[in-house]
Amino acid sequence: MDIKKFPGGVWPVMLTPFRPDGEVDYEGLRRLTDWYIEKGSKGLFAVCQSSEMFFLEMEERLEIARAVVEYAAGRVPVIACGNIADKEAERIEEANLMAQTGVDAVILVTNSFAEAEEGDAVWMERCERFLKEIREDIPLGFYECPYPYKRLISLDNLKKCAETGRFYFLKDTCCDLRLIKQRLTAVNGTKLKIYNANSATLLDSLLCGVHGFSGVMANFHTDLYAYLCSHMKDEGIRLLQDYLTVAAWAECKYYPANAKYFLQKCEKLPVDVYCRKLDGKDMNDTLRSEMEMFCELTGMVKAHYGL
Repeated sequence: MDIKKFPGGVWPVMLTPFRPDGEVDYEGLRRLTDWYIEKGSKGLFAVCQSSEMFFLEMEERLEIARAVVEYAAGRVPVIACGNIADKEAERIEEANLMAQTGVDAVILVTNSFAEAEEGDAVWMERCERFLKEIREDIPLGFYECPYPYKRLISLDNLKKCAETGRFYFLKDTCCDLRLIKQRLTAVNGTKLKIYNANSATLLDSLLCGVHGFSGVMANFHTDLYAYLCSHMKDEGIRLLQDYLTVAAWAECKYYPANAKYFLQKCEKLPVDVYCRKLDGKDMNDTLRSEMEMFCELTGMVKAHYGL
């Protein structure tokens, strides 16, 4: 695997557009894929929590990954989660099948290897067992998914996994700059690159060596995150960091339906507010007004930076 397939920059955690009848809207997914790329994405993370992966059947997850690979058409790399089935044998099967979709890496959710009360030794033992059961040529990554519980990888286990040479991507959700620095040291000299999911620590983490951003808010303004990543050493760039930190309030405002509404209103994308995770129709007038005001303010910030 060419390490250049994992460039620095923004890797949005993709939404899944649905039709009003609840089926996956593949034309909407095509348009959304183009939009992410046009706005400066360096890679795409399909089949993740923002994609509502826990509300998709395995065949739907595989088909969405295949579709995004097709729509991206080599313009940017595509990765996707591949071990969220209920049982270990099913997870092994899913990882092998996900690799066949053409994705550039299969991402493993970290909470699948141990229960919340189980220790790091148990986690590592099960991870190693899993690795023995999937094809050795499959490029891998980790996602510290917060559902059903957030499992942060210990520094020792992260180092061990990175040193296998099989891991290329970590979607880091620790939200702790001190720990991020320690993780950078742990994976130094390996192929594994760290992508921060947290807006507040992003600029400082980039300056420390984090490879990019892979978080929820790229679904609202991918281009602002792309600008921050490519201009992180510019004078005055911390003002943009400050805005992105405050704007991340939107994550708590009926996401992902609010992101779909934002894309409708602000970006004119044909994305219905329907979600399987929650009922998009329950977005009240206040929530919609907030997204419309957020759109106007985002437009002003983009104009300031010439976007």
